[in-house]
Amino acid sequence: MQRQSRDHFDASSIPDDLAPIATVLSGMLPGDWRSMRPLINRLKCVKCGLCWLYCPVQCVVEKPRWFEFDLAVCKGCGVCAQECPHRAIRMVEEMGR
Repeated sequence: MQRQSRDHFDASSIPDDLAPIATVLSGMLPGDWRSMRPLINRLKCVKCGLCWLYCPVQCVVEKPRWFEFDLAVCKGCGVCAQECPHRAIRMVEEMGR
């Protein structure tokens, strides 16, 4: 493969501190800044799995007869509550934080 005679752009024009936030890892989990959390009514849950399927962060944990949520990972978006056909999940305000 032949090399081009000149570079596509001048790499010296790229700043040294480009995206400095993305280079520092944070120890925060989504559960640390969430304002709403899911609460499941186990009597209404028929274990259809739609909450598990639609959860964008996969915080839904399968139990023998229902699903639960890993609240350390849950970001409180409410997609699970919106998708539940039996309305077994509702979003409640996060307390005590």
